[in-house]
Amino acid sequence: MSRDRFGPAMPVTARRRTAKLATIPVAYAGRRAVGVGKRALGRPREQVEQELQERTAEHLFAVLGELKGCVAKLGQLLAIFELGFGGPHREALARLQEAAPPMLPSAVHNVLRTHMGEDWRAEFREFEDRRAAAASLGQVHRAVWHDGRTVAVKVLYPGIRTAMESDLAQLRRLAILAPALFPGADTDRVVDEVTTRLRNELDYAHEAANQAAFAAAYADDPEFLVPQVVGQFGDVLISEWVPGIPVARIITSGTQDQRDRAAMLIWRLNLSSQYRCGLVHADPHPGNFRLLPDGRLGVLDFGACAVVTGDQQTLLRELSEVFLTGTPPEIEAMLRKHGVIRDDRPIDMDAVVDRIRVVFDPIMAASFRFTPEWGRTQVQAVTSPQLSNVHRQLTIPAQLTDSVHAVTTSMGVACQLQARGAYSAEVARWVPGYAEALAKRVSREA
Repeated sequence: MSRDRFGPAMPVTARRRTAKLATIPVAYAGRRAVGVGKRALGRPREQVEQELQERTAEHLFAVLGELKGCVAKLGQLLAIFELGFGGPHREALARLQEAAPPMLPSAVHNVLRTHMGEDWRAEFREFEDRRAAAASLGQVHRAVWHDGRTVAVKVLYPGIRTAMESDLAQLRRLAILAPALFPGADTDRVVDEVTTRLRNELDYAHEAANQAAFAAAYADDPEFLVPQVVGQFGDVLISEWVPGIPVARIITSGTQDQRDRAAMLIWRLNLSSQYRCGLVHADPHPGNFRLLPDGRLGVLDFGACAVVTGDQQTLLRELSEVFLTGTPPEIEAMLRKHGVIRDDRPIDMDAVVDRIRVVFDPIMAASFRFTPEWGRTQVQAVTSPQLSNVHRQLTIPAQLTDSVHAVTTSMGVACQLQARGAYSAEVARWVPGYAEALAKRVSREA
């Protein structure tokens, strides 16, 4: 293990990281071979496949957590699928999203000196060497800026860019896992999207611009607090400090009112931001939100924001309307038009419509309660190894990937919070045409 500027117990050399990642497909191949033997001895195919999924996920999350950096970030992107698995791998995933070994103060000071100058301390009245929070690509320190404001100083891990390029090359070698974890996935496209997102998150100038856009759109908002950017200096990003209770803590010990409010505000943010500033927060996991004493939601980490264009909004509206009011042939035509189903692929539209109906439950009912059981059912439906699984025959249009990821992750957080709310009314508030389509659907079923 390296004891360099990253701090202790963190494998950062290319050789060590490659060796760690290489264990994943090798172990998967071994488990697959054992599974063939079990089936030959009469074990049910679905039972064997389910065991393979669970053990592969456990190993994957454990290795990603050890490696930190970019592959750990990939694990966070996959974290929504934790709802779909049971067993001991959940502990590995929990560790993945917790704090990692900290950078030594000398390493932090070196980054600040490199990007802010030798007299960097003159910019601060106070600077706490002990980190306040950790992320997969950097860590945060609390400080007092020279004008008296309390600020969060986000420092990128030194050497992370070099590690990232090695990690990204290795990710493509993990494609063998796609059939086990995500049946029907377009693995090359997924890796391309992850690559783009990770590189964006290493660009603090990009993150600062996203944050500034959100801050302008939600300035003086009674429900949201987006911190102002105080300064960006290369691999150092300084923002106003956001107080409050982390949503991750509300998941474990919050009141029901706190749970309901946090989930609804995360949902509202993802719906409203695409119309208020043309962006969506594409990484809405619990660690990026705080519930303030006055009830506002503090929003953090804008590295993984995605631009939402007018064409994308139109596509979302068209798909929503046809799902609510269309006949199976009309739904099929729309899905083929936008490449969700390939033109040359036959498909069981009754099964597709049944799945759509279940997924739309939260935004059709007057009130809906998310539960871990509901979320687990949805994820297991997507990852089912059965050849008849219609999800194997569907794909998400590339231009909607970030928006869909934001929605599904928000649902995953709501399931962890076990939150109840009028989510349908919120969609009707922000998505043009949705209220009319829902009213048409209700009238037809009456």
